[in-house]
Amino acid sequence: MLEPGEARPGRVQMPPAFAVKAMTEDTEGRFSLLEVRLERDIPRHTHHVADECVYVLEGDLGVDFDDRSLTVTKGSFVLLPHGVPHALRRASDPPPRVLQISSPGGWECYLADLFEAGPSVLTDGALDPAKINPIAAKYDIHYEVPPKP
Repeated sequence: MLEPGEARPGRVQMPPAFAVKAMTEDTEGRFSLLEVRLERDIPRHTHHVADECVYVLEGDLGVDFDDRSLTVTKGSFVLLPHGVPHALRRASDPPPRVLQISSPGGWECYLADLFEAGPSVLTDGALDPAKINPIAAKYDIHYEVPPKP
């Protein structure tokens, strides 16, 4: 049982935008559940094992899914199956707040590794796919690296 605003503690202090509600270890590996406020756009990437489920609690979430671009509004749900490239972006201000389920679990472990890496995964304040990929590979996630001009 978690009260409003509470999150499960992990090995790394998560920023307030990422509240872990159910850890992979809580569900015997079946899933992890986070409440996320999308403050940064998430570059195009593919989960090779995990399916990602996103339910929008507040705001509008931009989803680039395979070859489509959608705006997912409050109360809407989107399933992002493994193997399908996708990106997530802010489509409202304030940023969208979502429930995110990953199955099997492990998403919170990936985020812990990413936040532990700190600013080393950023370029000019944005997530850099080339810098994220070495961390993401451990979790069967791959970010598309745009070609250099």
